[in-house]
Amino acid sequence: MQASKNKNTDKAEPFYRLSVPKQKTSSEIINEARNVLRTLRTRRPFTPTEDQRKLFGSGSTRAPQNRPPSVFSLHASSFDLAESRPVSGVRLSPLDHKPVLVTFAKDEDSSISLPKPPADAAEVRKVSSARARLFRRTSQGNFLSAKMVSPDQNEEKLDSEEPAMMSNLCRSNDNCLAEQRSYTPFNDENRQLICNERISRSEREDFRKGTAGKFLFQLRGERSVNSDGRFADEEQQFPCDQIKKPGRSSSWPRSTGWKRRVTGLEDETRINESEEEEIFWHIKILPILHELEKEDNIENLCLACTKLYQALNEGNMLGKRFKRRSVLLKTLYKLVDIDSDPLCLKLAKIILAMKVDGKNLLSVCKLAFKICRNEKNDYIIQNDRLLDCLLEVLRTEDLQKSNEALLYCMGAIKFMSGNAVLLNEMVNKGAVEMLLQLMKQINNIKENDTYFSNLGHLLVQLTATLRNLADLPPARRQLICNGAVSELCVALEQRMNAKDVCTYIVRIFSKLSSYNDFCAALADCSRCYNLFLALLNKHQKQQDLVIRIIFILGNLTAKNNQAREQFFKEKGSVNTLISLFQTYRELDLNAQKWYHERGGEGKKRPKHPSEAEDVLIKLIRVLANLSIHPSVGAALAAAHRVVELLVTVLEYKSVDDSEELVISAATAINNLSYYKVKSSAVQDKKLHIAEILLKLLMSNNMDGVVEAVRVFGNLSQYHEICDFIIQKKIYKFMIALLDAKNQDVCFSACGVLLNLTVDKNKRALLMEEGGIGKLVDCLRDFGPADWQLACLICKTLWNYSENITSAASYFGEDTDTLLVLLTSLLDEELALDYSLDRDLRDYNKLYWEREFKPVAEKLLDRIQSHHSFLPTVTITPF
Repeated sequence: MQASKNKNTDKAEPFYRLSVPKQKTSSEIINEARNVLRTLRTRRPFTPTEDQRKLFGSGSTRAPQNRPPSVFSLHASSFDLAESRPVSGVRLSPLDHKPVLVTFAKDEDSSISLPKPPADAAEVRKVSSARARLFRRTSQGNFLSAKMVSPDQNEEKLDSEEPAMMSNLCRSNDNCLAEQRSYTPFNDENRQLICNERISRSEREDFRKGTAGKFLFQLRGERSVNSDGRFADEEQQFPCDQIKKPGRSSSWPRSTGWKRRVTGLEDETRINESEEEEIFWHIKILPILHELEKEDNIENLCLACTKLYQALNEGNMLGKRFKRRSVLLKTLYKLVDIDSDPLCLKLAKIILAMKVDGKNLLSVCKLAFKICRNEKNDYIIQNDRLLDCLLEVLRTEDLQKSNEALLYCMGAIKFMSGNAVLLNEMVNKGAVEMLLQLMKQINNIKENDTYFSNLGHLLVQLTATLRNLADLPPARRQLICNGAVSELCVALEQRMNAKDVCTYIVRIFSKLSSYNDFCAALADCSRCYNLFLALLNKHQKQQDLVIRIIFILGNLTAKNNQAREQFFKEKGSVNTLISLFQTYRELDLNAQKWYHERGGEGKKRPKHPSEAEDVLIKLIRVLANLSIHPSVGAALAAAHRVVELLVTVLEYKSVDDSEELVISAATAINNLSYYKVKSSAVQDKKLHIAEILLKLLMSNNMDGVVEAVRVFGNLSQYHEICDFIIQKKIYKFMIALLDAKNQDVCFSACGVLLNLTVDKNKRALLMEEGGIGKLVDCLRDFGPADWQLACLICKTLWNYSENITSAASYFGEDTDTLLVLLTSLLDEELALDYSLDRDLRDYNKLYWEREFKPVAEKLLDRIQSHHSFLPTVTITPF
């Protein structure tokens, strides 16, 4: 076959070209490193953990005098003892509230002792007198300090057949309800039903079995107390069954609690407090409060608090509806002075569950903050339900009215999020959606609002917590589903001057943009590009903020062509990148100069890049990724300042000291060198670039060598560079690289040799250093597994053999090997591996048919047509 007949086929082509199928498949990822234009990967910026848990980190720019303190003193006096007290003389309307009480069928084993009645009339008078004194004491807000008679001292012994608890319940009604009169205000118009103690033993037995018995009730108004503790007015008694609703069962079922309905007393009677709650208070709650007041042992106090919370929850007394709430809270507030985190944890849980507000809410949130600030308390917090209470505060409290309390509440939650167990618990309890709702409320507060500044403190805690939550895949999915991108961008726009808020939001984006799903959601938010540019211009010298924004932009432009174009079209985008490049290059040069002046030449270099160098790495990555877009890449190739800055990196940095930076710069130059455009800065500086790449080419860093060879592959399309390669004997180095037994290295080296064979005068160089034999070896070793490389080798041999006259003179002893190899590689059944997965098999077949097969068939035909075969000798027997 004559070479002239294949003029079109012989046409030289550049090393790199865009020849991938239109519809990408997952198998193409395998060849991603081969593409003429390549994106860069880099590590996410490192964020050191704070040494101590603080409300505001060490890097906060908020002046201490303008922000709430992280350290404070907290005592019982920090709470407002009068805040929850009903106004004196004002009758509170009954609440629609029916506490749930357990039946007493199984309470014989209860660990909580029940109050016992006095044994005789004298003791009754003694207790009544004590209660009168208690009334005077509690009017001054000192309930539990009043002298009380221990129920255990007044116990009446019962027969062994009769449970003592039931007897105590029935016989203590008068005592319990008389105590109620000592701290419950009444009007003259209001009356209350109390249970008289005139119950026989058989009636108590009926009560124990679940029936009401024949209780006697008395109707009374508010009465004065005599000096002996008795009430001055007379009692008007009514049998219990006279006021019971006809047809209603007298039993008290477990499922509904103890219920009674009083009829016939419409205008003359109003029940101030349900009898069930009254009895439950004295049987379950009051003994625990006495225990809390008298106990000195921390462990016992914690156990008592646990019992108290359980009892309050059992009696449905948590929240604001419980009428003895103020008495309970006063007792708990006093215990705050005891310096014990486990105890304070129990107290905070109960106080929060009682739905305090105002000053008390602030104080209890500070208490929770103080507990969570100590990392050693994480274990005891895990075993309690403090997180539930704090999340409830975030969900229910008014943002403006309770902004300081919410600040410390959110600060406590932020500390909890530093613990892996509690962090997972937050996700499971819906904290992500709750925090985003809170952020939305904050975003609705405009800058001219008086609360705007204070809510910035809260936003710091909130965004710091979201940053920790962003590590968990379930949280990431919730953030995407609940529109986190939009809300975070709004907060970023409104708080542009608050560096700490911006830093935390950027850290969230930095983490999440590493994942394709979130990166796609962020790329779809068109306002983010302008926001990031505004932040870069405003905080240009804030390295921790700049490096993360640049990292995010690198993620956005890594795989999204639309993102590349949209960012490039933002006003001043390239100028901002150039300005940052210049700023941090100067910082890096100064740091390098200081290092040399200090005699650091012989010292071991730091393992990680410096801060300035790390910014440059991320910045070059953005430029390299942007250049993937055809129009953007062409524009950047013509941007002389961009190319100059990239070249300076290769000039003053060595791959041994700054491996990632140098290789990144070489990759960016390689991408830009692909574009043959007028006024290309790469073309103008191509010889200078080739000279400085020699240093990288001769290094011991194989990644650096491969990247330098790639650049030479693009630049070798110019005659000046081909001459440079011959002059500097670089072609010998390329032939030597064919022995590297590395597909990527062979692919890059073969690309340079392909471009050299375009020039007829340079084809003979392949015969030196055994180049033909090495190409044939690469085809044999890598061809069946790498059709791109096999195609490139065939193209090189095709260019080389354009003027062939004899196959033996061109291919020598490798001729027969090459013929057999090409024949087998063109056999579809032998060449294609059908054991591969379908996607990869289809991709290989497509590349084999479209790229390799056409040129391999022509090469085989050319060699066969110029190969002299020896005649076959046939021996015929006589």
